[in-house]
Amino acid sequence: MRTAIYGAGSLGTILGAYITKNGGSVELINRNKAHVEALQKSGATVTGTVSFTQSVTAYTPEDMSGKYDVVFLMTKQQQNAEVVNCIKEFLADDGVIVTLQNGIPELLIAEIVGEERVLGCTVAWGATMKEPGVCELTSAPDSLTFSLGSLSKNPNPHLEDVKALLEKMGEVEIDSNFIGSRWSKLLINSAFSGMSAVLGCTFGEAAGNKASRRVVQALIKESIDVCAAGNIRIEPVQGKDIVKLLDYTNRLKKAFSFFIIPIAIRKHALLKASMLQDIEKGKKTEVDAINGVVSSFGRKVGVPTPMNDKVVEIIHRIEDGELNPSFDNLQYFK
Repeated sequence: MRTAIYGAGSLGTILGAYITKNGGSVELINRNKAHVEALQKSGATVTGTVSFTQSVTAYTPEDMSGKYDVVFLMTKQQQNAEVVNCIKEFLADDGVIVTLQNGIPELLIAEIVGEERVLGCTVAWGATMKEPGVCELTSAPDSLTFSLGSLSKNPNPHLEDVKALLEKMGEVEIDSNFIGSRWSKLLINSAFSGMSAVLGCTFGEAAGNKASRRVVQALIKESIDVCAAGNIRIEPVQGKDIVKLLDYTNRLKKAFSFFIIPIAIRKHALLKASMLQDIEKGKKTEVDAINGVVSSFGRKVGVPTPMNDKVVEIIHRIEDGELNPSFDNLQYFK
């Protein structure tokens, strides 16, 4: 079986390093020539909550050839239509694209390659690119988990192959309610990634400051409410029922939810949102595919989402140079 990680940035490099380290075979593909050259010369160096260096196979998209049975897609979503139309030319007849992206990208990708050739995967850990060839794992080693599922009711022939590859890094759960799992990750990303980008801080710092935590709590509540209105059952994350822990209908439960937020995110306290990393590099973010999805689904089901709307607005203003990521941006949520 031939496998590639397309868009092997921080997350993809670490995943590829783990797979290779534990006996799997995978090719890392990235447009960043400096990163690819560093991987080819010195291997993938993983720092942070773990530390190791692993030789890997890496090259740029221009050097792709032949057919792949499995392609893990880890690029930014803004170019998904273009990227997937390119990748499908390299897919084997029964090949599958496995999305490891934020939001709910499977719907668009299924339109291009067919529902039966798409698997979705939610990732419960984070990473940061430190320099070419060097990536920092910012989540605790015991939080390296995946939820794997499909939009199609027909099992993909490579499902078990994909599961076995991911298990070379961490625990994998096959999820029958995959949309519910996607919303679990979207709930976390819209709240913590959104505020990390708005404030210019880590997840832990967004949860630790009481003023920003109130916004985080409101963002979480909006995701829970739109899912309830849309009859979507949000799946547990790493065994924790986040709706039961964080939803509220009275003052006492709201106070408990507020208290537990920093505890709930403690394993990922050092994580800095990929959106913030994009801002720091002068790139456009995926905010429309994260907080924007909550807002658009809220409009569809008739649930107001003022806090997610505001996150989208602020991040676009940051992208346009009107604002900087800063705790000063909390004033816009009042």
